[in-house]
Amino acid sequence: MTDRDRCRGHDLRLSKSIMRRFALSLAATVTLLVAAAAASAQSAGIVAVVNGDIITTFDVDSRRRLFAATAGLPLTPEVLERITPQVRRLLVDERLRLQEALRRRIPVTDAEVASAIARIERQNSLPQGALRANLARQGIDIRALHGQVRATIAWAKLVRAELGAQAEIDPDQVRERLREIEAATGQPEFLVSEIFIAVDDPSQEREAERTAADLIDQLRRGAPFAAVATQFSQSLTAEEGGDLGWVRLGQLEPEVEAVLRQMPVGAISLPIRTAGGYTVVTLRARREVGRDIATLLTLRQAFLPFETVLDPRAPTPQQIRTLETARRISDTARGCEAFDRAVQTSPNARLTAPAGDLRLDQQPAELQRILAGLQPGRPSEPLIAPDGIVLFMVCNRRQENLAIPTPEAVAETILRERIDLLSRQMMRDLRRRADIEFRT
Repeated sequence: MTDRDRCRGHDLRLSKSIMRRFALSLAATVTLLVAAAAASAQSAGIVAVVNGDIITTFDVDSRRRLFAATAGLPLTPEVLERITPQVRRLLVDERLRLQEALRRRIPVTDAEVASAIARIERQNSLPQGALRANLARQGIDIRALHGQVRATIAWAKLVRAELGAQAEIDPDQVRERLREIEAATGQPEFLVSEIFIAVDDPSQEREAERTAADLIDQLRRGAPFAAVATQFSQSLTAEEGGDLGWVRLGQLEPEVEAVLRQMPVGAISLPIRTAGGYTVVTLRARREVGRDIATLLTLRQAFLPFETVLDPRAPTPQQIRTLETARRISDTARGCEAFDRAVQTSPNARLTAPAGDLRLDQQPAELQRILAGLQPGRPSEPLIAPDGIVLFMVCNRRQENLAIPTPEAVAETILRERIDLLSRQMMRDLRRRADIEFRT
């Protein structure tokens, strides 16, 4: 297989991963939504008309309640009123995207929507059909969720199709980017998330700045950055909670880099005026290019539940048997395959394998201490909690310099940059051509 073939294959996987990331972020949204207080029914007055399509007060109210629940904000009239302008703009953009996809005959089948909904249910450990029932109990029409999913799938397909030949990442471009990274070794590198609010013409300047300021206010009141970015950012990074990943100097607008140089880790910026609009960033971490040695673990975890809460002074027979089972696994299982078999054949025991490798220094302090002392292939001692017993096993331990990206990761970054740039350009053109009428 040639380098070009590998890049093409990676590109196709990336287009699928965009929808998987959307499903993950939407799953988190739905989980919090179904726990929110029930919304009262709203009259279907017209809020806006977008190229002849109407957006109703019911649409706005459903989406702002969705966002408030996602962000952990109270569902008070004050909060809902404060986020109404952002929600209205979000719905207008969503309607424009769906209209363009329909105009260009980008197909989104009911099966694709149903598959996305099914993924959300699986990620929330819900049985089939439970999501519809849960939303109905909260007074939320499932068609609103279907519309959001359909619009996102359609836009991802449309941008990907519009990219055309530019979706093919030339291996020479990957090698050139890798040389640039090597030459930058030792320079600052920033782990950044963004929220982008577009300004397509001067008449939108004040509204966009006010929107950015309002979002910052919500963030400083405790709203999670990823939740706000997912709902309101007008960049494709919204599908990943605004995550830009690690960026070097020269990769972002100079105005943004000037702020990042001065920011402490964990801070949220003021609105930054850039060429296309306003950007809000948060700095999640800082390191040097090419220098990030990490210990990575492949892990297994077993949980053996108690039927009742443990009283250490008077354990029940079931709790004693469970402890004996855990000790037997700890004493005899050698290697991850044996550990898996022992757990799977033990009554009520549950086996989990965290997706991907875990970075040791990013785990809670107590877990770091336990995992650091484990030899690969040897289970931990039983760790007793009030509701059950936990066992860990490290299958593999290795050290890796995470600051040196693979060619595949570089190709993905280049493609993501192209997709995001094209998406912004296409949205700007749609807004400029649109006939939008707001009603009070």
